[in-house]
Amino acid sequence: MTTIGTRIDETGTLLREGGAFYLRRDLGGRYELELHRTPVDLIEKRVRLLGTLVGPDIVNADGVAPA
Repeated sequence: MTTIGTRIDETGTLLREGGAFYLRRDLGGRYELELHRTPVDLIEKRVRLLGTLVGPDIVNADGVAPA
């Protein structure tokens, strides 16, 4: 289990379900994302996520970019 406050640098597939965004992690599992901008052009694509774990499986994203 990763500790809250841990820096996250992972790759996976960006998903949108309802009004929320998720990263389906290459390593298995998924993170719910708190995003500062809406990366609609990256939905269903492989991306790299940089951010901070702020809750159980919740990441405050500094950035989401193509992987």
